[in-house]
Amino acid sequence: MQPLNTSYDAVVIGSGHNGLVAAAYLAMAGRSVLVLEKAADFGGATTSKRVFPGHDALLSRYAYLVSLFPQTITAELGLDFQTRRRRIASFTPWTDAAGRERGLVLSNEDEGRSRDSMREMTGSDAAWDRYQQLLALQTAFAKIAWPSLLEPVVSRESFRARFRTAEEQAAWRAFVERPLGEVLEAYADHDALRGLLLTDGKIGVFADAHHASLLQNRCFLYHVIGNETGEWRVPVGGMRSVPEALLRRCRALGVTLAAESPAVRIETGPVRHRVHFESAAGERSVEATHVLVNAGPRAFARLLGETWQPGPEDEGSAVKINMLLRRLPRLKAAGIDPKDAFAGSFHIDEGYAQMQASFEAARAGRLPDPAPGEIYCHTLTDDSILSPELRAQGYQTLTLFGLDMPWRLFPAEQNDARREDVARLYLAGLDRLCAEPFADCLARDEGGRPCLEVKTPRDLQDEMDLDQGNIFHNALSWFFTDDAAEVGTWGVETHHPRILRAGSSAFRGGAVSGVPGRNAAFAALGRRS
Repeated sequence: MQPLNTSYDAVVIGSGHNGLVAAAYLAMAGRSVLVLEKAADFGGATTSKRVFPGHDALLSRYAYLVSLFPQTITAELGLDFQTRRRRIASFTPWTDAAGRERGLVLSNEDEGRSRDSMREMTGSDAAWDRYQQLLALQTAFAKIAWPSLLEPVVSRESFRARFRTAEEQAAWRAFVERPLGEVLEAYADHDALRGLLLTDGKIGVFADAHHASLLQNRCFLYHVIGNETGEWRVPVGGMRSVPEALLRRCRALGVTLAAESPAVRIETGPVRHRVHFESAAGERSVEATHVLVNAGPRAFARLLGETWQPGPEDEGSAVKINMLLRRLPRLKAAGIDPKDAFAGSFHIDEGYAQMQASFEAARAGRLPDPAPGEIYCHTLTDDSILSPELRAQGYQTLTLFGLDMPWRLFPAEQNDARREDVARLYLAGLDRLCAEPFADCLARDEGGRPCLEVKTPRDLQDEMDLDQGNIFHNALSWFFTDDAAEVGTWGVETHHPRILRAGSSAFRGGAVSGVPGRNAAFAALGRRS
Protein backbone atom coordinates (compact mmCIF):
# COMPACT_ATOMS: atom_id res chain seq x y z
CA MET A 1 0.00 0.00 0.00
CA GLN A 2 1.18 3.52 -0.77
CA PRO A 3 1.49 5.92 2.18
CA LEU A 4 -1.88 7.48 2.89
CA ASN A 5 -2.84 11.02 3.74
CA THR A 6 -5.53 11.80 6.29
CA SER A 7 -7.69 13.60 3.72
CA TYR A 8 -8.27 13.73 -0.04
CA ASP A 9 -10.31 15.75 -2.46
CA ALA A 10 -11.93 12.50 -3.56
CA VAL A 11 -12.07 8.87 -2.45
CA VAL A 12 -13.09 6.33 -5.09
CA ILE A 13 -14.46 3.08 -3.69
CA GLY A 14 -13.87 0.20 -6.12
CA SER A 15 -11.14 -0.06 -8.75
CA GLY A 16 -13.22 -1.47 -11.60
CA HIS A 17 -12.64 0.30 -14.88
CA ASN A 18 -15.24 2.98 -14.07
CA GLY A 19 -13.59 3.78 -10.76
CA LEU A 20 -10.21 4.10 -12.45
CA VAL A 21 -11.69 6.31 -15.17
CA ALA A 22 -13.16 8.61 -12.51
CA ALA A 23 -9.88 8.69 -10.57
CA ALA A 24 -7.86 9.56 -13.68
CA TYR A 25 -10.14 12.45 -14.66
CA LEU A 26 -10.11 13.88 -11.13
CA ALA A 27 -6.33 13.60 -10.84
CA MET A 28 -5.89 15.15 -14.28
CA ALA A 29 -7.88 18.13 -12.96
CA GLY A 30 -5.44 18.48 -10.08
CA ARG A 31 -7.49 16.77 -7.38
CA SER A 32 -5.94 14.46 -4.79
CA VAL A 33 -7.49 11.01 -5.17
CA LEU A 34 -7.47 7.77 -3.17
CA VAL A 35 -8.80 4.53 -4.70
CA LEU A 36 -9.86 1.82 -2.25
CA GLU A 37 -10.05 -1.75 -3.56
CA LYS A 38 -11.10 -4.77 -1.50
CA ALA A 39 -9.30 -7.33 -3.69
CA ALA A 40 -5.55 -7.90 -3.97
CA ASP A 41 -5.63 -6.80 -7.62
CA PHE A 42 -7.08 -3.73 -9.29
CA GLY A 43 -9.57 -3.83 -12.16
CA GLY A 44 -12.69 -5.51 -10.75
CA ALA A 45 -14.64 -7.51 -13.33
CA THR A 46 -12.28 -6.42 -16.13
CA THR A 47 -9.28 -8.36 -14.86
CA SER A 48 -7.82 -11.47 -16.50
CA LYS A 49 -6.65 -14.57 -14.65
CA ARG A 50 -4.87 -17.87 -15.22
CA VAL A 51 -8.01 -19.87 -14.55
CA PHE A 52 -6.90 -23.43 -15.22
CA PRO A 53 -3.95 -24.81 -13.20
CA GLY A 54 -1.07 -25.92 -15.36
CA HIS A 55 -1.99 -23.76 -18.35
CA ASP A 56 -0.55 -20.33 -19.12
CA ALA A 57 -3.75 -18.85 -20.54
CA LEU A 58 -5.10 -15.50 -19.36
CA LEU A 59 -8.89 -15.51 -19.49
CA SER A 60 -11.24 -12.60 -18.92
CA ARG A 61 -13.52 -14.40 -16.49
CA TYR A 62 -16.34 -11.87 -16.22
CA ALA A 63 -16.10 -9.43 -19.16
CA TYR A 64 -14.71 -10.07 -22.60
CA LEU A 65 -15.39 -7.60 -25.46
CA VAL A 66 -15.32 -3.83 -25.91
CA SER A 67 -17.93 -1.78 -27.77
CA LEU A 68 -19.22 0.90 -25.41
CA PHE A 69 -15.90 2.42 -24.32
CA PRO A 70 -15.88 5.84 -26.07
CA GLN A 71 -12.90 6.97 -28.08
CA THR A 72 -13.45 10.31 -26.37
CA ILE A 73 -12.40 8.81 -23.02
CA THR A 74 -9.44 7.00 -24.58
CA ALA A 75 -8.24 10.25 -26.17
CA GLU A 76 -8.90 12.53 -23.19
CA LEU A 77 -7.04 10.25 -20.78
CA GLY A 78 -4.33 9.26 -23.25
CA LEU A 79 -4.92 5.52 -22.78
CA ASP A 80 -2.75 3.03 -24.62
CA PHE A 81 -4.77 -0.13 -25.06
CA GLN A 82 -5.80 -1.55 -28.42
CA THR A 83 -8.75 -3.49 -29.80
CA ARG A 84 -9.04 -5.57 -32.95
CA ARG A 85 -11.90 -6.22 -35.31
CA ARG A 86 -13.30 -9.74 -35.48
CA ARG A 87 -13.36 -10.77 -39.14
CA ILE A 88 -16.61 -12.70 -38.52
CA ALA A 89 -19.55 -11.04 -36.76
CA SER A 90 -21.62 -14.14 -36.05
CA PHE A 91 -22.40 -17.76 -36.86
CA THR A 92 -25.97 -19.01 -36.44
CA PRO A 93 -26.85 -22.68 -37.02
CA TRP A 94 -30.04 -23.60 -38.88
CA THR A 95 -31.55 -26.71 -40.44
CA ASP A 96 -32.75 -26.85 -44.04
CA ALA A 97 -35.92 -28.51 -45.34
CA ALA A 98 -34.07 -31.78 -45.88
CA GLY A 99 -32.93 -31.82 -42.24
CA ARG A 100 -29.32 -30.93 -43.03
CA GLU A 101 -27.29 -28.79 -40.64
CA ARG A 102 -26.38 -25.42 -42.15
CA GLY A 103 -25.05 -22.12 -40.86
CA LEU A 104 -25.60 -18.39 -41.40
CA VAL A 105 -22.24 -16.59 -41.44
CA LEU A 106 -22.21 -12.80 -41.18
CA SER A 107 -18.85 -11.29 -41.98
CA ASN A 108 -17.37 -8.01 -40.77
CA GLU A 109 -15.18 -7.84 -43.86
CA ASP A 110 -17.04 -9.43 -46.77
CA GLU A 111 -20.57 -8.19 -47.37
CA GLY A 112 -20.95 -10.49 -50.36
CA ARG A 113 -20.34 -13.54 -48.22
CA SER A 114 -22.92 -12.36 -45.70
CA ARG A 115 -25.50 -11.73 -48.40
CA ASP A 116 -24.87 -15.11 -50.02
CA SER A 117 -25.16 -16.89 -46.70
CA MET A 118 -28.47 -15.20 -45.91
CA ARG A 119 -29.78 -15.95 -49.40
CA GLU A 120 -28.91 -19.62 -48.88
CA MET A 121 -30.91 -19.61 -45.64
CA THR A 122 -33.96 -17.64 -46.80
CA GLY A 123 -34.10 -18.38 -50.54
CA SER A 124 -33.96 -14.78 -51.78
CA ASP A 125 -32.29 -11.40 -51.31
CA ALA A 126 -35.43 -9.89 -49.80
CA ALA A 127 -34.39 -10.96 -46.30
CA TRP A 128 -31.01 -9.28 -46.76
CA ASP A 129 -32.64 -6.06 -47.89
CA ARG A 130 -34.95 -5.96 -44.85
CA TYR A 131 -32.01 -6.78 -42.60
CA GLN A 132 -30.16 -3.78 -44.04
CA GLN A 133 -33.20 -1.62 -43.33
CA LEU A 134 -33.10 -2.72 -39.70
CA LEU A 135 -29.39 -1.98 -39.49
CA ALA A 136 -30.06 1.49 -40.91
CA LEU A 137 -32.57 2.14 -38.13
CA GLN A 138 -30.02 0.98 -35.55
CA THR A 139 -27.39 3.31 -37.02
CA ALA A 140 -29.80 6.23 -37.05
CA PHE A 141 -30.57 5.66 -33.37
CA ALA A 142 -26.91 5.15 -32.48
CA LYS A 143 -25.77 8.41 -34.07
CA ILE A 144 -28.08 10.29 -31.70
CA ALA A 145 -27.84 8.13 -28.57
CA TRP A 146 -24.10 7.53 -28.56
CA PRO A 147 -22.84 11.11 -28.06
CA SER A 148 -25.59 11.73 -25.50
CA LEU A 149 -23.94 9.31 -23.04
CA LEU A 150 -21.26 11.89 -22.25
CA GLU A 151 -23.71 14.76 -21.84
CA PRO A 152 -25.97 15.79 -18.95
CA VAL A 153 -29.31 13.99 -18.81
CA VAL A 154 -32.20 15.36 -20.85
CA SER A 155 -35.93 14.72 -20.76
CA ARG A 156 -37.71 12.24 -22.98
CA GLU A 157 -39.26 15.09 -24.98
CA SER A 158 -35.93 16.83 -25.48
CA PHE A 159 -34.22 13.60 -26.51
CA ARG A 160 -36.98 12.69 -28.93
CA ALA A 161 -36.75 16.12 -30.55
CA ARG A 162 -33.27 15.16 -31.79
CA PHE A 163 -34.86 12.54 -34.07
CA ARG A 164 -35.73 14.79 -37.01
CA THR A 165 -35.52 12.89 -40.28
CA ALA A 166 -38.08 10.29 -41.35
CA GLU A 167 -35.56 7.50 -40.75
CA GLU A 168 -34.64 8.84 -37.30
CA GLN A 169 -38.28 9.11 -36.30
CA ALA A 170 -38.86 5.56 -37.52
CA ALA A 171 -35.93 4.45 -35.36
CA TRP A 172 -37.45 6.15 -32.31
CA ARG A 173 -40.78 4.44 -32.84
CA ALA A 174 -39.13 1.08 -33.50
CA PHE A 175 -36.90 0.97 -30.43
CA VAL A 176 -38.60 3.18 -27.83
CA GLU A 177 -42.32 2.90 -28.45
CA ARG A 178 -42.76 -0.75 -29.54
CA PRO A 179 -41.62 -4.05 -28.02
CA LEU A 180 -38.49 -5.30 -29.72
CA GLY A 181 -40.31 -8.43 -30.86
CA GLU A 182 -42.63 -6.42 -33.12
CA VAL A 183 -39.65 -4.79 -34.82
CA LEU A 184 -37.78 -8.04 -35.34
CA GLU A 185 -40.87 -9.75 -36.72
CA ALA A 186 -41.35 -6.86 -39.15
CA TYR A 187 -37.78 -6.94 -40.49
CA ALA A 188 -36.85 -10.64 -40.25
CA ASP A 189 -38.86 -13.63 -41.49
CA HIS A 190 -36.57 -16.54 -40.65
CA ASP A 191 -36.72 -17.92 -37.10
CA ALA A 192 -32.93 -18.23 -36.86
CA LEU A 193 -32.39 -14.63 -37.98
CA ARG A 194 -34.98 -13.35 -35.53
CA GLY A 195 -33.28 -15.30 -32.77
CA LEU A 196 -29.86 -13.97 -33.74
CA LEU A 197 -31.16 -10.41 -33.51
CA LEU A 198 -33.07 -10.99 -30.27
CA THR A 199 -29.90 -12.19 -28.52
CA ASP A 200 -28.71 -8.61 -28.08
CA GLY A 201 -31.95 -7.86 -26.23
CA LYS A 202 -31.55 -10.72 -23.76
CA ILE A 203 -27.90 -10.99 -22.72
CA GLY A 204 -27.87 -10.43 -18.98
CA VAL A 205 -31.54 -9.51 -18.52
CA PHE A 206 -34.65 -11.60 -17.94
CA ALA A 207 -37.19 -10.55 -20.53
CA ASP A 208 -38.79 -11.91 -23.67
CA ALA A 209 -39.24 -10.26 -27.05
CA HIS A 210 -42.59 -8.70 -26.14
CA HIS A 211 -41.95 -7.84 -22.49
CA ALA A 212 -44.14 -4.90 -21.46
CA SER A 213 -41.28 -3.22 -19.55
CA LEU A 214 -39.26 -2.85 -22.78
CA LEU A 215 -36.20 -3.93 -20.78
CA GLN A 216 -35.27 -6.02 -23.82
CA ASN A 217 -35.34 -2.87 -25.97
CA ARG A 218 -32.91 -1.07 -23.65
CA CYS A 219 -30.60 -4.08 -23.54
CA PHE A 220 -30.69 -4.33 -27.32
CA LEU A 221 -29.82 -0.66 -27.76
CA TYR A 222 -26.82 -0.84 -25.43
CA HIS A 223 -25.54 -3.68 -27.58
CA VAL A 224 -25.89 -1.87 -30.92
CA ILE A 225 -24.98 1.80 -30.33
CA GLY A 226 -21.29 1.48 -29.38
CA ASN A 227 -19.16 4.11 -31.11
CA GLU A 228 -22.15 4.59 -33.48
CA THR A 229 -21.46 1.24 -35.17
CA GLY A 230 -22.34 -1.30 -32.50
CA GLU A 231 -19.25 -3.33 -33.36
CA TRP A 232 -17.85 -5.44 -30.52
CA ARG A 233 -14.07 -5.57 -30.66
CA VAL A 234 -11.44 -7.79 -29.05
CA PRO A 235 -9.11 -6.14 -26.49
CA VAL A 236 -5.53 -7.07 -27.34
CA GLY A 237 -4.00 -8.91 -24.40
CA GLY A 238 -7.41 -9.68 -22.94
CA MET A 239 -9.77 -7.49 -20.97
CA ARG A 240 -7.00 -6.80 -18.45
CA SER A 241 -5.47 -4.41 -20.98
CA VAL A 242 -8.22 -1.88 -20.18
CA PRO A 243 -7.62 -1.56 -16.40
CA GLU A 244 -3.86 -1.86 -16.90
CA ALA A 245 -3.90 1.15 -19.23
CA LEU A 246 -6.01 3.04 -16.71
CA LEU A 247 -3.72 2.07 -13.84
CA ARG A 248 -0.68 3.34 -15.72
CA ARG A 249 -2.44 6.64 -16.27
CA CYS A 250 -3.62 6.88 -12.67
CA ARG A 251 -0.13 6.22 -11.33
CA ALA A 252 1.37 8.79 -13.68
CA LEU A 253 -1.17 11.34 -12.43
CA GLY A 254 -0.39 10.64 -8.77
CA VAL A 255 -3.50 8.72 -7.77
CA THR A 256 -3.05 6.79 -4.50
CA LEU A 257 -4.06 3.15 -4.92
CA ALA A 258 -4.84 0.93 -1.94
CA ALA A 259 -5.50 -2.78 -2.55
CA GLU A 260 -6.87 -5.16 0.08
CA SER A 261 -8.56 -2.14 1.63
CA PRO A 262 -12.33 -2.74 1.58
CA ALA A 263 -14.48 0.25 2.48
CA VAL A 264 -16.82 -0.59 5.36
CA ARG A 265 -18.86 2.60 5.85
CA ILE A 266 -19.24 6.20 4.83
CA GLU A 267 -19.83 8.75 7.55
CA THR A 268 -21.49 11.73 5.88
CA GLY A 269 -20.68 15.28 6.85
CA PRO A 270 -21.82 18.79 5.88
CA VAL A 271 -18.50 19.71 4.24
CA ARG A 272 -16.40 16.55 4.16
CA HIS A 273 -17.24 12.89 4.46
CA ARG A 274 -15.27 10.24 6.34
CA VAL A 275 -14.64 6.88 4.69
CA HIS A 276 -13.78 3.95 6.95
CA PHE A 277 -11.92 1.00 5.50
CA GLU A 278 -10.10 -2.12 6.58
CA SER A 279 -6.35 -2.54 6.22
CA ALA A 280 -3.62 -4.88 7.39
CA ALA A 281 -3.18 -2.61 10.40
CA GLY A 282 -6.89 -2.65 11.27
CA GLU A 283 -9.68 -0.21 10.50
CA ARG A 284 -8.62 3.20 9.24
CA SER A 285 -10.40 6.26 7.93
CA VAL A 286 -9.80 9.23 5.68
CA GLU A 287 -11.75 12.39 4.95
CA ALA A 288 -12.84 13.46 1.48
CA THR A 289 -14.86 16.23 -0.08
CA HIS A 290 -16.30 13.80 -2.63
CA VAL A 291 -16.86 10.06 -2.41
CA LEU A 292 -17.38 8.16 -5.66
CA VAL A 293 -18.77 4.64 -5.28
CA ASN A 294 -18.06 2.14 -8.04
CA ALA A 295 -20.26 -0.65 -6.70
CA GLY A 296 -23.76 -2.03 -7.04
CA PRO A 297 -26.77 -0.58 -5.25
CA ARG A 298 -26.65 -3.18 -2.46
CA ALA A 299 -23.05 -2.33 -1.56
CA PHE A 300 -23.83 1.38 -1.89
CA ALA A 301 -26.68 1.07 0.59
CA ARG A 302 -24.57 -1.02 2.96
CA LEU A 303 -21.82 1.61 3.07
CA LEU A 304 -24.33 4.26 4.10
CA GLY A 305 -26.22 2.11 6.59
CA GLU A 306 -29.29 2.05 4.37
CA THR A 307 -31.45 -0.73 2.97
CA TRP A 308 -31.83 -1.76 -0.64
CA GLN A 309 -34.74 -3.53 -2.25
CA PRO A 310 -34.22 -4.71 -5.85
CA GLY A 311 -36.87 -4.05 -8.43
CA PRO A 312 -38.33 -6.70 -10.74
CA GLU A 313 -36.09 -5.56 -13.62
CA ASP A 314 -32.89 -5.75 -11.54
CA GLU A 315 -32.64 -9.54 -11.61
CA GLY A 316 -29.57 -10.85 -13.41
CA SER A 317 -30.08 -13.60 -15.97
CA ALA A 318 -26.76 -14.87 -17.29
CA VAL A 319 -24.29 -17.63 -16.65
CA LYS A 320 -20.69 -17.33 -17.77
CA ILE A 321 -18.70 -20.37 -18.87
CA ASN A 322 -14.97 -20.10 -19.54
CA MET A 323 -13.21 -22.86 -21.46
CA LEU A 324 -9.77 -23.79 -22.72
CA LEU A 325 -9.69 -26.12 -25.74
CA ARG A 326 -6.90 -28.25 -27.19
CA ARG A 327 -8.47 -27.59 -30.57
CA LEU A 328 -11.71 -26.35 -32.06
CA PRO A 329 -14.35 -29.01 -32.73
CA ARG A 330 -15.46 -29.99 -36.21
CA LEU A 331 -19.01 -28.86 -37.02
CA LYS A 332 -21.95 -30.62 -38.60
CA ALA A 333 -22.86 -27.53 -40.65
CA ALA A 334 -21.85 -28.17 -44.24
CA GLY A 335 -18.94 -26.14 -45.55
CA ILE A 336 -18.36 -24.16 -42.33
CA ASP A 337 -14.79 -23.86 -41.08
CA PRO A 338 -14.74 -23.89 -37.25
CA LYS A 339 -12.31 -20.97 -37.35
CA ASP A 340 -15.01 -18.95 -39.07
CA ALA A 341 -17.85 -20.15 -36.87
CA PHE A 342 -16.10 -19.44 -33.57
CA ALA A 343 -14.34 -16.23 -34.60
CA GLY A 344 -17.54 -14.24 -34.16
CA SER A 345 -20.53 -14.78 -31.89
CA PHE A 346 -21.48 -18.46 -32.11
CA HIS A 347 -25.18 -18.96 -31.31
CA ILE A 348 -26.46 -22.09 -29.56
CA ASP A 349 -30.17 -22.91 -29.41
CA GLU A 350 -31.09 -19.28 -29.95
CA GLY A 351 -33.91 -19.61 -32.43
CA TYR A 352 -36.70 -17.10 -31.89
CA ALA A 353 -39.23 -19.76 -30.88
CA GLN A 354 -36.60 -21.57 -28.81
CA MET A 355 -35.92 -18.46 -26.76
CA GLN A 356 -39.59 -17.86 -26.09
CA ALA A 357 -39.77 -21.42 -24.79
CA SER A 358 -36.61 -20.99 -22.71
CA PHE A 359 -37.98 -17.80 -21.17
CA GLU A 360 -41.25 -19.51 -20.27
CA ALA A 361 -39.37 -22.45 -18.73
CA ALA A 362 -37.22 -20.18 -16.59
CA ARG A 363 -40.22 -18.11 -15.55
CA ALA A 364 -41.87 -21.36 -14.41
CA GLY A 365 -38.82 -22.15 -12.27
CA ARG A 366 -36.99 -24.62 -14.54
CA LEU A 367 -33.59 -24.49 -16.16
CA PRO A 368 -34.33 -24.19 -19.90
CA ASP A 369 -33.57 -27.26 -21.98
CA PRO A 370 -32.29 -26.62 -24.57
CA ALA A 371 -30.43 -23.68 -23.06
CA PRO A 372 -29.71 -20.66 -25.29
CA GLY A 373 -26.20 -19.25 -25.31
CA GLU A 374 -23.67 -17.18 -27.22
CA ILE A 375 -20.01 -18.22 -27.54
CA TYR A 376 -16.98 -16.21 -28.52
CA CYS A 377 -13.33 -17.19 -29.11
CA HIS A 378 -10.83 -14.52 -28.10
CA THR A 379 -7.78 -16.34 -29.39
CA LEU A 380 -8.87 -16.49 -33.04
CA THR A 381 -8.50 -12.70 -33.12
CA ASP A 382 -5.80 -12.18 -30.49
CA ASP A 383 -3.76 -15.17 -29.33
CA SER A 384 -1.46 -13.12 -27.10
CA ILE A 385 -3.38 -14.32 -24.03
CA LEU A 386 -1.86 -17.77 -24.61
CA SER A 387 1.75 -18.77 -23.96
CA PRO A 388 3.88 -19.52 -27.04
CA GLU A 389 3.67 -23.23 -26.18
CA LEU A 390 -0.13 -23.24 -26.13
CA ARG A 391 -0.30 -21.22 -29.35
CA ALA A 392 2.03 -23.69 -31.09
CA GLN A 393 -0.20 -26.59 -30.01
CA GLY A 394 -3.36 -24.95 -31.38
CA TYR A 395 -5.10 -24.21 -28.08
CA GLN A 396 -8.08 -21.83 -28.08
CA THR A 397 -10.22 -20.12 -25.43
CA LEU A 398 -14.00 -20.01 -25.52
CA THR A 399 -16.35 -17.85 -23.48
CA LEU A 400 -20.06 -18.64 -23.29
CA PHE A 401 -22.81 -16.33 -22.05
CA GLY A 402 -25.94 -18.31 -21.20
CA LEU A 403 -29.34 -16.64 -21.54
CA ASP A 404 -32.59 -17.15 -19.61
CA MET A 405 -30.66 -18.17 -16.51
CA PRO A 406 -32.22 -15.84 -13.93
CA TRP A 407 -31.04 -15.41 -10.35
CA ARG A 408 -34.20 -17.05 -9.02
CA LEU A 409 -33.07 -20.43 -10.36
CA PHE A 410 -29.87 -20.46 -8.28
CA PRO A 411 -30.70 -20.43 -4.56
CA ALA A 412 -27.63 -20.78 -2.36
CA GLU A 413 -28.44 -24.32 -1.25
CA GLN A 414 -28.83 -25.52 -4.86
CA ASN A 415 -26.12 -23.47 -6.53
CA ASP A 416 -23.46 -26.19 -6.73
CA ALA A 417 -25.88 -28.71 -8.24
CA ARG A 418 -27.31 -26.14 -10.64
CA ARG A 419 -23.82 -25.23 -11.77
CA GLU A 420 -23.26 -28.83 -12.83
CA ASP A 421 -26.68 -28.95 -14.51
CA VAL A 422 -25.84 -25.83 -16.51
CA ALA A 423 -22.56 -27.33 -17.70
CA ARG A 424 -24.38 -30.48 -18.88
CA LEU A 425 -27.02 -28.45 -20.72
CA TYR A 426 -24.52 -26.40 -22.69
CA LEU A 427 -22.24 -29.33 -23.45
CA ALA A 428 -25.31 -31.14 -24.82
CA GLY A 429 -26.13 -28.11 -26.95
CA LEU A 430 -22.62 -28.05 -28.37
CA ASP A 431 -22.71 -31.79 -29.02
CA ARG A 432 -25.83 -31.31 -31.17
CA LEU A 433 -23.88 -28.91 -33.39
CA CYS A 434 -20.49 -30.61 -33.47
CA ALA A 435 -19.40 -33.56 -35.57
CA GLU A 436 -17.49 -34.98 -32.61
CA PRO A 437 -17.99 -34.97 -28.81
CA PHE A 438 -17.24 -31.44 -27.68
CA ALA A 439 -15.75 -32.66 -24.38
CA ASP A 440 -13.00 -34.42 -26.36
CA CYS A 441 -11.74 -31.00 -27.44
CA LEU A 442 -11.50 -29.56 -23.92
CA ALA A 443 -8.05 -29.27 -22.40
CA ARG A 444 -7.38 -30.84 -19.01
CA ASP A 445 -5.79 -29.03 -16.08
CA GLU A 446 -2.87 -30.39 -14.08
CA GLY A 447 -5.32 -32.37 -11.93
CA GLY A 448 -6.91 -34.00 -14.98
CA ARG A 449 -10.11 -31.96 -14.76
CA PRO A 450 -11.75 -30.52 -17.90
CA CYS A 451 -10.83 -26.86 -18.40
CA LEU A 452 -14.38 -25.58 -18.03
CA GLU A 453 -15.45 -23.03 -15.41
CA VAL A 454 -19.10 -22.10 -14.79
CA LYS A 455 -20.16 -18.86 -13.10
CA THR A 456 -23.83 -18.73 -12.11
CA PRO A 457 -25.68 -15.53 -11.15
CA ARG A 458 -25.15 -16.59 -7.51
CA ASP A 459 -21.39 -16.89 -8.14
CA LEU A 460 -21.33 -13.46 -9.81
CA GLN A 461 -22.84 -11.91 -6.69
CA ASP A 462 -20.68 -13.85 -4.23
CA GLU A 463 -17.41 -13.26 -6.09
CA MET A 464 -17.86 -9.87 -7.75
CA ASP A 465 -20.64 -8.28 -5.68
CA LEU A 466 -22.85 -8.09 -8.77
CA ASP A 467 -26.29 -7.77 -7.18
CA GLN A 468 -28.48 -10.77 -8.03
CA GLY A 469 -25.84 -11.70 -10.58
CA ASN A 470 -26.74 -8.71 -12.74
CA ILE A 471 -23.80 -7.99 -15.05
CA PHE A 472 -25.14 -4.43 -15.41
CA HIS A 473 -25.53 -3.98 -11.59
CA ASN A 474 -29.23 -3.14 -12.01
CA ALA A 475 -31.85 -2.49 -14.70
CA LEU A 476 -30.47 -0.68 -17.73
CA SER A 477 -31.81 2.84 -18.14
CA TRP A 478 -33.00 4.68 -21.23
CA PHE A 479 -30.81 7.48 -22.57
CA PHE A 480 -33.27 10.08 -21.30
CA THR A 481 -35.31 10.59 -18.15
CA ASP A 482 -38.99 10.91 -17.32
CA ASP A 483 -38.10 12.51 -13.96
CA ALA A 484 -37.89 16.30 -14.15
CA ALA A 485 -35.55 16.34 -11.16
CA GLU A 486 -32.91 14.40 -13.11
CA VAL A 487 -32.84 16.76 -16.09
CA GLY A 488 -29.50 18.57 -16.23
CA THR A 489 -27.74 16.14 -13.89
CA TRP A 490 -25.04 13.67 -14.89
CA GLY A 491 -27.14 10.73 -13.78
CA VAL A 492 -24.67 9.88 -11.01
CA GLU A 493 -25.91 12.12 -8.22
CA THR A 494 -27.49 10.67 -5.06
CA HIS A 495 -29.58 12.00 -2.20
CA HIS A 496 -26.30 12.54 -0.31
CA PRO A 497 -24.48 15.69 -1.45
CA ARG A 498 -21.04 14.95 -2.93
CA ILE A 499 -21.54 11.17 -2.82
CA LEU A 500 -21.76 9.91 -6.39
CA ARG A 501 -22.35 6.64 -8.22
CA ALA A 502 -19.31 5.96 -10.38
CA GLY A 503 -20.21 2.52 -11.68
CA SER A 504 -22.63 0.53 -13.78
CA SER A 505 -25.56 1.20 -11.42
CA ALA A 506 -25.50 4.86 -12.41
CA PHE A 507 -27.89 6.25 -15.03
CA ARG A 508 -26.58 5.17 -18.45
CA GLY A 509 -24.25 2.67 -16.80
CA GLY A 510 -23.77 -0.98 -17.65
CA ALA A 511 -21.12 -2.90 -19.60
CA VAL A 512 -17.47 -1.91 -20.06
CA SER A 513 -17.96 1.72 -21.00
CA GLY A 514 -16.22 4.07 -18.57
CA VAL A 515 -19.18 6.41 -19.11
CA PRO A 516 -20.44 6.56 -15.51
CA GLY A 517 -16.86 6.96 -14.29
CA ARG A 518 -16.32 10.00 -16.50
CA ASN A 519 -19.74 11.42 -15.68
CA ALA A 520 -19.15 11.03 -11.94
CA ALA A 521 -15.82 12.83 -12.23
CA PHE A 522 -17.45 15.65 -14.19
CA ALA A 523 -20.18 15.94 -11.55
CA ALA A 524 -17.55 16.15 -8.80
CA LEU A 525 -15.66 18.80 -10.76
CA GLY A 526 -18.82 20.84 -11.31
CA ARG A 527 -18.57 20.48 -15.08
CA ARG A 528 -21.78 21.07 -17.04
CA SER A 529 -20.57 19.74 -20.37
